[in-house]
Amino acid sequence: MEGMATSSDKSITLVLFRGPHFPASHNYAKGYLQNYPSIKGLCFFLSMHSLYASYGTSEQMIASGVDIDALTNCAIKAARIPGDVSGNAASCAELSIYLMLGLLRKQIEQKKLGVPTGETLLGKTVFISGFGNIGVELAKLLRPFGVKIIAAKRSWASHSQQKKKDDDDLVDENGCREDIFGFASKADVAGIVSKSLLSSMEKGSLLVNIVRGGLLDYEAVAHYLESGHLGGLGLDVVWTEPFDPNNPILKFQSVLITPHVGGVTEHSYRSTAKVVGDVALQLHAGTPLRGIEPVN
Repeated sequence: MEGMATSSDKSITLVLFRGPHFPASHNYAKGYLQNYPSIKGLCFFLSMHSLYASYGTSEQMIASGVDIDALTNCAIKAARIPGDVSGNAASCAELSIYLMLGLLRKQIEQKKLGVPTGETLLGKTVFISGFGNIGVELAKLLRPFGVKIIAAKRSWASHSQQKKKDDDDLVDENGCREDIFGFASKADVAGIVSKSLLSSMEKGSLLVNIVRGGLLDYEAVAHYLESGHLGGLGLDVVWTEPFDPNNPILKFQSVLITPHVGGVTEHSYRSTAKVVGDVALQLHAGTPLRGIEPVN
């Protein structure tokens, strides 16, 4: 976004949407701003190859492939909309539940009525690796299913006392990075990464990833699916996008995959559109920006 904060009524603030993918997000933002003639929404296009070419190549990358270092070198500010504000966290958490239930009920493997017999979430142990906004929303949704929830994140020290209490109420056991091997060994459902972690999981456990495709060691995942040690795999993100429909990992009947649609919901798009629209108005007026987190 580029803003012009002047006192002139003729000044224009442009909001650029990268498209044509996910058009609803653009349309909702334009609709939110339609009564403000000083704000103009434009769309520019990148190929899917360009869009995904920079995925996972740097810890400084935003999920959409934005090169933060390049923006900083050009004196361009970048910011993210927190998942709990945008609605993305709640939407992704819901999809995680869908993938868990789909795997437990053996959705992919059903051939005839009543076969095979599925399982319930009730009584299972769910390990949430990374207890950020999505993890918190997922824990909220999981509570009524009667599961045990264990969670790990890099550090819990930055939490306020109230936030720490709220999180403690959501999980049965929490820990940090050094605890993940022990947690993985207890889990029926988990979201974790490496070969050593996968091997530490109980035989028949399920793996669900809705955050970043590059987090998983896919050779290890395929190996443990083949051996039966891993009971199922649920994915909304993969290591390369667009995903090859002929990829060997799809040969396993215990793999359930969705095409990166965790955040593609009415709630998420309208919430995000409102933040984008409000920030455009704040930029135009020259007032402090709210609802976003600067990243450079």
